[in-house]
Amino acid sequence: MAMPRIALHTLGCKLNAAETATIGRQFLERGYRLVEFGEQAEVCLINTCTVTERADRECRQIIRRARRTAPGAFVIVTGCYAQLAPEEVASIDGVDAVLGSREKFRVFDHVDPSCRPSIPRVCVSALEGVREFGPAYAAHDAGRTRGYLKVQDGCDYQCSFCTIPRARGASRSQALRDCLAQARDMVDSGSREIVLTGVNVGDYRSGETERLVDLLRALVRLDGLERLRLSSIEPNLLSDEILDLVASESRFCRHFHIPLQSGSDGVLRRMRRRYTAAAYRELLERIAARMPDCALGVDVIVGFPGETDGEFNETYRLLQDLPLSYLHVFTYSEREHTAAVSTGPPVDPRLRQERNAMLRILGQKKRHAFYRGHLGTERTVLTESTIDGRLRLGFTDNYIRVGIPEVEENRMIRVRITEVGEDHCRAEAVGEAS
Repeated sequence: MAMPRIALHTLGCKLNAAETATIGRQFLERGYRLVEFGEQAEVCLINTCTVTERADRECRQIIRRARRTAPGAFVIVTGCYAQLAPEEVASIDGVDAVLGSREKFRVFDHVDPSCRPSIPRVCVSALEGVREFGPAYAAHDAGRTRGYLKVQDGCDYQCSFCTIPRARGASRSQALRDCLAQARDMVDSGSREIVLTGVNVGDYRSGETERLVDLLRALVRLDGLERLRLSSIEPNLLSDEILDLVASESRFCRHFHIPLQSGSDGVLRRMRRRYTAAAYRELLERIAARMPDCALGVDVIVGFPGETDGEFNETYRLLQDLPLSYLHVFTYSEREHTAAVSTGPPVDPRLRQERNAMLRILGQKKRHAFYRGHLGTERTVLTESTIDGRLRLGFTDNYIRVGIPEVEENRMIRVRITEVGEDHCRAEAVGEAS
């Protein structure tokens, strides 16, 4: 009898990618064979995101695509969109099961993928008071060279625009010893770099006393781990202890992704963020002065309710002045059950798009300037499975994407950057990384 096939699709962040890989392992343990999404499969599982209305729309499109490409498949939808709008997801033609945030790690406790129900099965429980932690990681054996390790979930912050606390519950963390054990498994399976993920990683807590810096100190001593990277960290949680550790340990990637959201103090207050524009500026300038080669990435939202031309210009000028490497620009979209919708008059959608376009152009300029500043320099690259023509792509420790001719995947290569292209640099190998 042929092995049943499972196709997985992830929408959203690295945290979702780690969780999808972990859910996939449940199927592999039950005799399923993993195939690419879009191929024929007996089961399609879609792990969704709901950060913006656009993310919701993309989720719906992917669900319909699963039905077209694998018309006989049992379609399971989980993730944040499934948690917040289970009946809406269940109403999409072709969906067989909807699993919430607490149910997704126990798929076979809730559904039998070999038996299609007459109506979609919805298993979504409330998250009030949730304390359990769903362990998750995506290692090299999941088809990637950078491994993603989930160390924290949920969020206690109440940013006025965000639905994630409702979709994932309160902040909770994995015990430090369990993080180390999973990291050991990841390294043993071939992961040469580990990226720490979570909803609010900087809020990591283990026991009464252990914090994120303690986890970082323990992980950096892990035998065989060559690189360690943080996925994202709130500016008010990026401590001097963490900066000291990253600056002093060669295995830490010189790369911080630090959400800003707005450069206007008025907008930041309406967003319920926990810092000022001046404090954010001081932090990034301090990092750049200490680690001039460090990549600094930013999230920013345009078109927040009540955002005036003057407030947007404050954001633009701050981003223009900061020593940034790249921007992730999001257009604000109204979300149900968030306080943001009542904080000010809506910004015209066309103006939102204009502001988005302005910041994206600025982001491209920042990225190219950062890349050009590294022409002729040597960096260490972890090569990935991706190919662009005859070039093998990979990332430097400070998050420069490069293409290198005639090298294999999952190698640590010392390269010299020789050319800056549209979305990556070209480099030549100069030897194995030491």
